[in-house]
Amino acid sequence: MNSGQKTTRGLGIAFLLQGITSLVSGAALSGSLIVDGDIVATMTRIANQPALMRTNILLDVITAMGIVFLGVMLFLTLRKHGETMALVAMGLYILEAALLAVSRMGSIALLHISQESVTAGHPAHLQTLAKLALESAHFVGSTLHMLVFCVGAILFYILLTKSTVIPRAMSLWGLVTVFPMLVGTLLLMFGAEAPIFLYVAYVPFEFVVGVWILIKGVNERDYESIEK
Repeated sequence: MNSGQKTTRGLGIAFLLQGITSLVSGAALSGSLIVDGDIVATMTRIANQPALMRTNILLDVITAMGIVFLGVMLFLTLRKHGETMALVAMGLYILEAALLAVSRMGSIALLHISQESVTAGHPAHLQTLAKLALESAHFVGSTLHMLVFCVGAILFYILLTKSTVIPRAMSLWGLVTVFPMLVGTLLLMFGAEAPIFLYVAYVPFEFVVGVWILIKGVNERDYESIEK
């Protein structure tokens, strides 16, 4: 296997892992711990399931590392189509990963506050601290994280449409569906509700692309472009 094949195979693995870890952490684990609008119920769940909370934190850290891996793989694959744009996009992915990792400090604080709060009978000051930890972790690890991701993804997917790494229609799927997510993220930043349909179309993209690259590979012209 030549260096170009290794790079694109790494890209497929990066897309696939990113799709799996973010889905499991964001939807399955967080959804079973957080009760919207009820901080007492949320703290009770977290305190009663500390292993699940720690698993959620660990998966988010793994997701952050996967984001860096994906950013590097995309840069190596797409730099021939626009090195400056690819470099900026990779930098945004690294920033995205840093925001996600740092936000888990709020999750760790929330775990300890929840355990103490349950023992103390949920006093008001611990409820306030828990709300602050939860909102901080959500804003940094979700809203800001998604904003940086959307900008970086738009840059990378513009370059992806110029290449033949994956079918053009698939590249356009990623590019087009990132814009509604950007709109949803901006709505959240300004305190508005973001309808779920703004995100749904993108959700399977990374998983599908990862599987496609691993099964189908890319054509020899792309290998040659990467190696030069």
